[in-house]
Amino acid sequence: MMLRIRSRDGLERVSIDNPNTTISQLKTLIQNQLQIPIQNQTLSTNQNLLLAKSPSDLLQFSDMSNPSTPLSSLNISHGSIIFLAYEGERNIAGPAVHPAGSFGRKMTMDDLIAKQMRVTRQENPHCDSVSFDRDCANAFQHYVNETLAFAVKRGGFMYGTVSEEGKVEVNFIYEPPQQGTEEVLMLLRDSDEEKLVEAIAAGLGMRRVGFIFTQTIMQDKKDYTLSNREILQAAELHAESELKEWVTAVVKLEVNEDGGADVHFEAFQMSDMCIRLFKEGWFETEIGEDEDPKLSKLKKDVVVGSKDVKEVDNDFFLVVVKILDHMGPLSSTFPVENRITQVTMRALRSHLDRTKNLPFVKRISDFHLLLFLAKFLDLNSDVPALAECVLTQTAVPEGYLLLIESMASTS
Repeated sequence: MMLRIRSRDGLERVSIDNPNTTISQLKTLIQNQLQIPIQNQTLSTNQNLLLAKSPSDLLQFSDMSNPSTPLSSLNISHGSIIFLAYEGERNIAGPAVHPAGSFGRKMTMDDLIAKQMRVTRQENPHCDSVSFDRDCANAFQHYVNETLAFAVKRGGFMYGTVSEEGKVEVNFIYEPPQQGTEEVLMLLRDSDEEKLVEAIAAGLGMRRVGFIFTQTIMQDKKDYTLSNREILQAAELHAESELKEWVTAVVKLEVNEDGGADVHFEAFQMSDMCIRLFKEGWFETEIGEDEDPKLSKLKKDVVVGSKDVKEVDNDFFLVVVKILDHMGPLSSTFPVENRITQVTMRALRSHLDRTKNLPFVKRISDFHLLLFLAKFLDLNSDVPALAECVLTQTAVPEGYLLLIESMASTS
């Protein structure tokens, strides 16, 4: 069988002949096939192993510390991913290449520049962690799981705050108009609607901090963390933001120990080199159907390890970010924009009826509700005024209260 080994160097494969292989035997195979000494290896089924920064951190991951444990007892089977941390350095074999400086060929200026464009794994993200408001994260994953059944891709922009220490908090997710398939997520962005979103966010003391999207159940069978299309889209949005702490989050289904499926969140930053290559136009943006989705194609050679290549494993562009959760200041119970079911005044009436025992400012402390209202209000005066009430949790002026109630009564 084949196991996938994810380390700081990306995703690699190890072939195993005996299905009853133990952890000790697996470590020997990793030493033989990946050239990592047994004594330098720490293995785990927990991806947080890759966030460990010291030997004491590694000791927390003990699920694969017993050398005599059979892999089958850990529900490890063909195609499973095992996470590997190791001490020291190694040379990673790359694909066969034709060096730019071979005898008989004159080196061009592009060749010289490529020699200086070295792609390496970035160890540390610019953000310390990303924390999701539980309600907004649940509202997103519930829709893609229960309604879309992870059959087509879905995405949204994450809004929240960034602390001086680089801690990112996500408090709401705006879902723009879009069209998703099994492999492609096309954002049909509405500039007028995004102006309303930005006005609401500013009034709430928040800003756009990242992008979240789903991978479909068909993609779960593929051998990559992010596909080349996803790398391109994530790099484009990261570059557009000009925010060094920008986070890219992925939501997908993963098979659990009982054979069922759990919704799983992962968070990354695109590496500095990835964003530089994107901004400077190095990526091939036309992707053919028969191309390997785990490799990003470049227009010119870059240096990976000691090789000049035009195809780079997508994992080299990803920096893992630690995920936390919190209870933010907003609720997420109002219907979300741009989904299959259109949001109407009846939804506003229903929401106000359901929350009638709460103070009015609490009843409107929901981004999706504020966005719905903003489409009928003045962008420069009304929207900031309502958002400030929500931010400070102060009483809503009677004029706005009466206006919102009258809007609801038209349903």
